[in-house]
Amino acid sequence: MIPFARRLAVLAVFGALSTLGTLSTFSTSSAMAATAPVVSSRAVNTYLTEQDAAARAARVSHVAYVLDFTLTGKADFAATSRIDFDLTDASAPLTIDLDKANLTAVTVNGKAVAADYNQFFITIAGADLVAGRNSVVVQYTRAHSTNGEGLHRMVDPADGRVYTYSHFEPAAAHQMFALFDQPDLKATFELTVTAPADWVVVSTRRESSISAVTDNSTGSPSAATRRWSFPVSKVLSPYNFSLHAGPYKVWEDHSGPYPMRLFARQSVAAQVEPGDWFKFTKAGLTFFEQYFGVPYQWEKYDQLLVPDFLYGAMENAGAVTFGERGFLHQPPTTQAQREGLAGTIMHEMAHQWFGDLVTMKWWNGLWLNESFASFMGTMAVAEATEFKHAWLSFYSGAKQGAYATDQSLATHPIEVPVPSTANAFDNIDAITYAKGASTLMQLRHLLGDEVFRTGVHNYLQKYAFKNARLDDFIGSLGDAAGRDLTPWTRQWLYQAGVNTIAASYRCNAGKVSSFSLTQSAKASLPALREQRVQIATFRQSGGKLAVAAVTAVTYSGAVSAVPALIGSACPDLVYPNYQDWGFAKVQLDKKSFATAQASVAGVDDPLLRAMLWQSLWDGVRDGQLPLNDFIKTALANAPQERDYTLLGSELGMLGSAKHYLDAMQAAPAYANAIGTQLEETSWRAIEAHSDNSNFQRRWFSFYVNNASSRAALARLAGLLDGSLKVAGLEIGQDQRWSLITRLNRFAYAGSEALVTAERLRDKSDAGQAQALAATISRPDAATKQEWLARVQDQKTALPFSKVRVAIYSLYPVEQKALSEATAAARLASLAELDKVAGPVFMRSYTEMIPATCSAASVKRLDSAASSASFAQLSAGTRRALLTLREEDQRCVSISRAMTTGAPKS
Repeated sequence: MIPFARRLAVLAVFGALSTLGTLSTFSTSSAMAATAPVVSSRAVNTYLTEQDAAARAARVSHVAYVLDFTLTGKADFAATSRIDFDLTDASAPLTIDLDKANLTAVTVNGKAVAADYNQFFITIAGADLVAGRNSVVVQYTRAHSTNGEGLHRMVDPADGRVYTYSHFEPAAAHQMFALFDQPDLKATFELTVTAPADWVVVSTRRESSISAVTDNSTGSPSAATRRWSFPVSKVLSPYNFSLHAGPYKVWEDHSGPYPMRLFARQSVAAQVEPGDWFKFTKAGLTFFEQYFGVPYQWEKYDQLLVPDFLYGAMENAGAVTFGERGFLHQPPTTQAQREGLAGTIMHEMAHQWFGDLVTMKWWNGLWLNESFASFMGTMAVAEATEFKHAWLSFYSGAKQGAYATDQSLATHPIEVPVPSTANAFDNIDAITYAKGASTLMQLRHLLGDEVFRTGVHNYLQKYAFKNARLDDFIGSLGDAAGRDLTPWTRQWLYQAGVNTIAASYRCNAGKVSSFSLTQSAKASLPALREQRVQIATFRQSGGKLAVAAVTAVTYSGAVSAVPALIGSACPDLVYPNYQDWGFAKVQLDKKSFATAQASVAGVDDPLLRAMLWQSLWDGVRDGQLPLNDFIKTALANAPQERDYTLLGSELGMLGSAKHYLDAMQAAPAYANAIGTQLEETSWRAIEAHSDNSNFQRRWFSFYVNNASSRAALARLAGLLDGSLKVAGLEIGQDQRWSLITRLNRFAYAGSEALVTAERLRDKSDAGQAQALAATISRPDAATKQEWLARVQDQKTALPFSKVRVAIYSLYPVEQKALSEATAAARLASLAELDKVAGPVFMRSYTEMIPATCSAASVKRLDSAASSASFAQLSAGTRRALLTLREEDQRCVSISRAMTTGAPKS
């Protein structure tokens, strides 16, 4: 984690904070001189352990915050936190979380006290507290953060305007104000903000008043400042509260059941299409209210596009934030971009009930929040928008990530302990989101749609404005179903790994004579599970695969007989997870695999077609299908693909295949031939889809991402300077930067000057980031050394958003020699960097652990994993290293499995 800028003493602003009450205060430094500091038993670090949180929650209840912030647009802000709460006993000290602030005064129950403050939390002596109602007031200044947490500040390079927003998950609210920063101490929030007059201020509720601020020098209302007052909120966990302020552009819509607003920076407003935002938001609010049977609780629905955001979006109650980089595009947007927007809106909206209204007790429940939102968000997109194929998108995207993770060394149970807030995001991955969502989908099929919905409704109603545990949710579903779900919970939520299912059958005289479903697991993860799936059999006819029979089966154990299929026509292909009800890896029998490889394009059902493509790609990764055979099949079939979503999946597999070829350094003649085929196939597709911008832009993106020959790079240069034009293809600002970055990655003649010229043309924050990516991706040793040093420098003033761009741009796969030049040093310094950097930084930095698809690289990672320093690494960094080692070995195995037509160098 990049350290925050040092605090500045800004004491003059505290005159505006007097509205918080008449509690007397005096200088903290004076109080410390008069009284010895209190010694706390809590460990001195920025993280809160589950044990300490539980002990505090046992003593504290009925929390109410009264917050006052003075924001000027400068690097620091001033604030006062008043915390009112009930305390069961005053026999021991009590800690209040506040990160890296400059305390001005602390009062407890009207008395100024000596605050023992270690830059992570304040310790209040038991002698200053009372059993019953207490009030603690903390006055302080603090630097805005630049890493996307706390109260983040960004200066727009395009126009100099300053924007701020808050982000608190997980447990980062103490980077903005003094509080009990744990999810089970829910509270009300009353807020006052003094800000520049041209700013708008947004929080959980709409403001109750906006008033002028008296200028102390003249006694008249100031034209430069306004004061925003917000009424008391409903009960919320601290991480669901938020504050956002700046000169945002605002769009409003009152056509739905609740008032809706959308916010974005002034300089990017032209890229926002508010019509889609309001359309999807209104549809979602109607859908969720009907499905849950519980009204939306937060009165209005605000959504803000914010810069430098760490994640995709965040479900702040009534004021959802979205990362700009995922949702700002040069119009017109593609269908994939619009579907992505709809999916993210629905995901965060589901959280307004499941997460905000009913909240986990501790961070081990974060997976259930995210899984449920992923599941319900996809359902809402499929049923409440025009994107009826949303489950296909889920299968092809998020679910494949879950399968890959669950088969890797990075796997873990869905429900895992979280010892402290330092570990809250250790297991936030594809298992948390997509496997969890898939288990909920499976549970819905197992229990029935209406039973599942009833259980969810009862849960939300019973625990509204409260905290709940996993057992509460599962118990509600079990009560609705009239069955004990404990065995299901044990199998699915507390056991890691994915099961493989396969059809085993015999035919006689053209009919199935026996049929069973087999289930297997790794020896190291032996759990077998109960699951309900559909088995479908298919016959070939006229170049097509037609459904012969479909039957639903609830299976468990190693072998389950399927008598319903006996007597049906002997199939050419069997798929034992038809329509994707289950979470299981499908292993096709030999005949079905051959049929899939030969006839995948003849499958009319897009979801089944996607599943067969995935079986082929799994065959590559599992060593059953040589990579070059897959590439041959994909090159022959992808240009025929007529489903837009599935085309994206197929091109993604082809791109991964090309990445493997680049990493393994296949024989130059073969690699060049395949590269040329990819380029020419995609270029022809670009030209062929001049009348369909969605397909054309998907092929164009693939072409740019895989262009490497001199001829292809020359085409990119021609598109950029306008000497080459393609019917229907628009080259907007996003596309210009993608072309420039690719040209620089291969040091194309004149490409360095293109960066300088385009940076002057595009002065936006996104333009700066793209220019940075283009510069760092150049195959230049000096540039690599300079930026590696800047990335590793934990004292850099560079915003983390730019550091992350540098990390992802430093070592492209084809620049193996440049990566090898610093590989040993990067590995050697990993443990020390992991000690001083936080998890936010390390989750990105581990992308630079060197893995270059060679026996030597695997051996090097083995040595790192067996070294004494490995045990000192954080859980997330250890897992990243082991996962990369495993993938490196997979790449080596794929290379060895290549058939004679594709020799390795």
